[in-house]
Amino acid sequence: MTIRAKLYTAIVLTIIGPLATTAVALHGMSQLGDRFDEVSARGQNQAVARELKFLVTDVNGWQTAYGYAGGDFRDRFLASAGDLRHELEIAADELTDRREEPLLSRLDEQYRGFMRLDEVAWRELQRNNPEETKRILLGPELRRFEAMAATAEELADYEAEEATATEAAFDDARDEARRRLIAVALGAGLVIVLLLVTANDIARMALEGERTIRGRKPTETPDDGPS
Repeated sequence: MTIRAKLYTAIVLTIIGPLATTAVALHGMSQLGDRFDEVSARGQNQAVARELKFLVTDVNGWQTAYGYAGGDFRDRFLASAGDLRHELEIAADELTDRREEPLLSRLDEQYRGFMRLDEVAWRELQRNNPEETKRILLGPELRRFEAMAATAEELADYEAEEATATEAAFDDARDEARRRLIAVALGAGLVIVLLLVTANDIARMALEGERTIRGRKPTETPDDGPS
């Protein structure tokens, strides 16, 4: 390659290098941003699923408490049931993929059935029939709770799996961005080497030209003779 070709190549690469570095960096940041948003969203979904799982158990606990305490904890049960109803509404807005929606629909229907049977148990307690209330709570109502708990557990497990997969995708995107930046950095290093080689060649040619000029003898001018 001639000196001129090397010089032109170095100039072109000097222009392209920063542009390529910027493009790769921006692309990597965009991908990481998208993956981070997905991780954040999945983390939020996982938190919602965990809260549903907790509230299902909490509702059942307070129901059993008021059933065996003659109705003393009924207000705590209703507050917990209201929290579960509210969390189901939040989940309906946030958990919308094709796996989440049927699970939420099932859980919502199970919750409604649970509350309908609770009204029956509560009426029996108000009629001074605590044994029937206990029979309902420890029989059909317990089975309804177990069905709710199983659905909530399935939803929580799904969200945990999706969160893990999303975090893995984020790690892969981060590693890929790092590899691309390293490749660009190596390319920049090659550009620097090419520039140094070109500069060395130019300096060498300049020195050789200076030596050549110094080694030349002045042209002799003939003396003027007598006319």
